[in-house]
Amino acid sequence: MKKRICAILAVTLAAAALAGCGSKASNEADKKIVVGASPSPHAEILNEAKALLEKQGYTLEIKEYNDYVQPNVALDAGDLDANYFQHQPYLDQFNEERKMELASAGMIHYEPFGIYAGKTASLDALSDGAQVAVPNDATNEARALLLLEAQGVITLKEGAGINATKLDVAENPKNIEIVEMEAAQLPRSLQDVDIAVINGNYAIGAGLKVADALAIEDADSIGATTYGNIVAVQKGHENDEKIKALVDVLKGDEIKKFIEEKYEGAVVPLS
Repeated sequence: MKKRICAILAVTLAAAALAGCGSKASNEADKKIVVGASPSPHAEILNEAKALLEKQGYTLEIKEYNDYVQPNVALDAGDLDANYFQHQPYLDQFNEERKMELASAGMIHYEPFGIYAGKTASLDALSDGAQVAVPNDATNEARALLLLEAQGVITLKEGAGINATKLDVAENPKNIEIVEMEAAQLPRSLQDVDIAVINGNYAIGAGLKVADALAIEDADSIGATTYGNIVAVQKGHENDEKIKALVDVLKGDEIKKFIEEKYEGAVVPLS
């Protein structure tokens, strides 16, 4: 009988120990936030947020990506709790093309698109047949074309808007050649083209300054009102406690001040 009671107690204690370990592991998982991000400015902003989240008991792990595809693939696979690198139109397009269900947990900042000089020093100096590089993903190409239109370089078909492609160019007085390429390659290709329209994060990463741009998006442009960068999560996790903590810190006054001081207009916090 004693042996039976001892055996039962041993099993009970072992089960309790396992339950305790499981509870501890679950708690640690709830307090760890794994976020995928572009190196600049997103990972830089997240690094600034680390200490603020630690005060709330959270550990922030940042995984850097140099493209616009893998952070969403990793998020969908559950390898990340969130990612921070993209705007809503890009996410919508990605979801549709990849049959994924990723959602925004909050809009954090906006990065003005800029036109930067390559072989040609100004927009007025563009020669006939000049090469103009733009991002090759659909949402960012449209944004680049809208900026070129705003500067009088081209005219788009009426209503093209955020769905514009180079096939929507209605007027091209200088017969510019629109060269589509991966967004990350644009800064490296500046020397090979006349001008390039570059995403804010890649411009920052390449050491380009907004003050040096030939033109940037206006505050009331489609870019400013549509292309704010978001924290994305798997659908249904938008209100998870740790995700809400992350978004609140990124939208808080301390991060807002950091963004304004560090990026000098190249990144604009959104309240």
